[in-house]
Amino acid sequence: MTALRTLANNPALTLGCALLTGLVAVALAAPLLYPADPRDMIGPSMVAFGTDRSFPLGTDGLGRDVAAGIAYGARTSLVLGALSAGCATVIGMSLGLIAGYARGWVDTVLMGFCELFQTIPHFLLALFVVAILGASISHIILAIALTSWPGVARLVRSQTLMLRELDFVRAAPAMNVGDVRIILTHLMPNVLPAVIANGSILAAVAILGESGLSFLGLGDPDLVSWGSMIGDGRDIIRTAPSLTLLPGSAILITVLSLNLLGDGLNKALDPRRRR
Repeated sequence: MTALRTLANNPALTLGCALLTGLVAVALAAPLLYPADPRDMIGPSMVAFGTDRSFPLGTDGLGRDVAAGIAYGARTSLVLGALSAGCATVIGMSLGLIAGYARGWVDTVLMGFCELFQTIPHFLLALFVVAILGASISHIILAIALTSWPGVARLVRSQTLMLRELDFVRAAPAMNVGDVRIILTHLMPNVLPAVIANGSILAAVAILGESGLSFLGLGDPDLVSWGSMIGDGRDIIRTAPSLTLLPGSAILITVLSLNLLGDGLNKALDPRRRR
């Protein structure tokens, strides 16, 4: 009942959850709906949108089913977004907790390292990493995580600095509680709400980053990506706009759902915004 009441009082969270649930359902059902490889040429080329019941979203210039590409692209985007956001969160939260709790020269060194990464344009850094290491899903996740963790670290550090001055944290050393236990049991649970709310935004940014890399031809060639579909359709956008608009709309809906989810979680988990 509490969860239903929260959803009823939080339209952003409700809409974000509904859209994301639909996307996850499409991603999970992709192998059942389209058992063949979505990269296979299974029909005539350039079937227009809505003109063939066998290919309701049409086919591209190589005869690949656009609907299958959209469905499998959802799997790629959601998995990559979740893993990239998870890696960035683990790195950023670990460094932020250590910097905020230790302070002094440890804080200075870690935040200097963080600022170094923030001075480099994020997309250019991801582009450089993928170009050097190779275009694979693991390298793309690594590249996006490397560009995303500094924001998490600064967020967690600011929360830790505030929490460190509260009475229950200051009293812990007097009760023979070690530093590691203070960080894990006193500080981490209290910074998690802000980190969780920020995680959906990181996933949205990761999906946009992967789409940009795939658009430039640096996506994983073994996976279907919405960005690569847009890249394939850009040369014929005037004659077949659906080849660009459909995957572009999928990216828009996914990013919108994650942003709504993040805003809704921020409101639900922040007591100051529960009104």
